[in-house]
Amino acid sequence: MPSPGPWRTAFWSRRRGSHRRPVPPLPSPRGPISEQLLLALAGEGVPLGALDPGGQSDPLADEDLHLALYLCYELHYRGLPGVDDRWEWEPSLLRLRGKLEQQFERGLLEAVPLQREAIPADDLDLALREIAEADGPPLSVFVGTSAGREQVREFVVHRSAYQLKEADPHSWAIPRLSGAPKAALLEVQFDEYGRGRAERVHAELLARTMRAVGLDARYGAYLELIPGFTLATVNLMSMLGLHRRWRGAIVGHLALFEMTSSIPNRRYATGLRRLGFGEDATAFFDEHVVADAVHENVAAVDLAGGLARQEPAQRDAILWGARALSHLDGRWAGRVLSCWVQERTSLRHPLPGGLPGRGERCLEPGQLVGAVAERLDLRGPAST
Repeated sequence: MPSPGPWRTAFWSRRRGSHRRPVPPLPSPRGPISEQLLLALAGEGVPLGALDPGGQSDPLADEDLHLALYLCYELHYRGLPGVDDRWEWEPSLLRLRGKLEQQFERGLLEAVPLQREAIPADDLDLALREIAEADGPPLSVFVGTSAGREQVREFVVHRSAYQLKEADPHSWAIPRLSGAPKAALLEVQFDEYGRGRAERVHAELLARTMRAVGLDARYGAYLELIPGFTLATVNLMSMLGLHRRWRGAIVGHLALFEMTSSIPNRRYATGLRRLGFGEDATAFFDEHVVADAVHENVAAVDLAGGLARQEPAQRDAILWGARALSHLDGRWAGRVLSCWVQERTSLRHPLPGGLPGRGERCLEPGQLVGAVAERLDLRGPAST
């Protein structure tokens, strides 16, 4: 077993006597599974392979399940503070991760069944567009027209769970593809990683936004506050990207992600300008307005359609990955808006000086539409 690292302490990187900013500490456990995982990473507790996650009432948002799964996946990205990197391939941790993934996957397939699709590969982009055009909670409209400064700061905190490592989960698909689909994916990813310019890497642009709105831009700084329903949206990408059998699904996920990005990001940038924020805050969103408009056809036609032509058996998974993204993002947007229209925080705990603590009650979809419409003076839902 790898050597342990301390839990719940901050760490400083030291190089030749110099000191950097402290690394954010590991989060507090949210239930028995994440508690035992954190204890094991600190060299205490029961062997991970003996843990049974049990059944979760909501495997698409459960706090304990999704924090534990997020921590397992982080070992494949930036690692965890004070935790030996050899934990990444520790068999007992991988067995636990597999059990957590089974629960998550089962919940996804119950909510979004994997369907047999009689759609020609050349029409796949039209099927993806139909998914993209489905109505959802009008989060981007709210941010653009009505959100206050603290709500916008919360929104950026939610986004940081993925976008401080933007594009990394989809990059797991690169070695799984070949030929034209691989070339299309690399075209998209090259833009995501700044086209060779470090300051234009999208994750760095998000960090710039965070600093501009008064947030801590360190990787993982807000993991303690980010709720399970947000972590689930990131865990979906990691799970699909890390399993070759889901290569079609991660392609469909990316295709829909690019197809539904440009207009909402324009609204987010508008909301930030409305609140008096400048270019440092809006650059991330402005970049996506332009880049994702270009990526839309590449991702839908060349990447997703190209994979369906190359591997017809992946067609169903491509569309399922897109629908799974749409479902989880809709749940996420609805929960965030439900909190905001009740003037409560959408995070697990309020930001310093932010909105009051989160209530236990979420609005039903019909109630949410009415409450948001009243705030926006709209007659019905709009796309996120």
